[in-house]
Amino acid sequence: MTDQPTVTVDGHAIPLLGFGTWNLAPDDARRMVREALRVGYRHIDTAWIYHNEAAVGAGIRDAIEAGIVAREDVWLTTKIWVVNFHRDALLKQAEESAASLGTTPDLLLLHWPKADPSFEETLGALNAAKDRGLTKAIGLSNFPSADWKRAQAASEATLVTNQVEYHPYLKLKSLLETAQALGSSITAWSPLAQGKVADDATLIEIGRAHGKTAAQVTLRWLIQQGVIAIPRTSKESRAAESFDIFDFALSGEEMDRIHALARPDGRLGDWLDDAFQWDQEW
Repeated sequence: MTDQPTVTVDGHAIPLLGFGTWNLAPDDARRMVREALRVGYRHIDTAWIYHNEAAVGAGIRDAIEAGIVAREDVWLTTKIWVVNFHRDALLKQAEESAASLGTTPDLLLLHWPKADPSFEETLGALNAAKDRGLTKAIGLSNFPSADWKRAQAASEATLVTNQVEYHPYLKLKSLLETAQALGSSITAWSPLAQGKVADDATLIEIGRAHGKTAAQVTLRWLIQQGVIAIPRTSKESRAAESFDIFDFALSGEEMDRIHALARPDGRLGDWLDDAFQWDQEW
């Protein structure tokens, strides 16, 4: 297994740098998952709603058959979509996802919070999926702090991560504090702010001091916080670039300069149900 930093939650060592597959067509997902594993990634993220679970599983098998990686060295995450939050539907989707992937996922997340059905029913079903061996660990995605705490109170098992949008233009102080309080973690989707970091003067300047790109600086900033990052690309060269972040470190002053880039209008993707509200950071 490639030597890289991990965060350990509830006994699970999760690689801090993963490869995301949102919006990748099946052919691209299969190709890029294999390539990501060849480069050295050991954490792959997908979701039922991405319609590429089968391709992601095929990409992992391609890498295994090529002798690139062993299945036990890959951390694989998928997500339950909101229309499947009732108990029977959730368990059925968990079974379908494992079948599509061709392997049991290591982590199963609730993709967005939903008020109906109740947290008790949905978290009970998610725990049942874990108890039935349909995943090793469970967690959340896109849950504000108050709802994360409610979800954990309704869950027998530790919710090992909350996957949310996070990049230099978005303040996440409350969620980071909640993760620490609950003994959990944060996973950052859109860690490169959909490519916007590439043209940021501050990130470019910091990168020059280390011989790195703005994107590499951003990913390093995330993992130095203990935040899991899952950049996504359809280009082999970009995947290699994003992985090349383990040979330098940012100073405290550089970390603070990047934190200072956050702004009230920094959120790029907001599909939160009206029943919920993001943490007020400003």
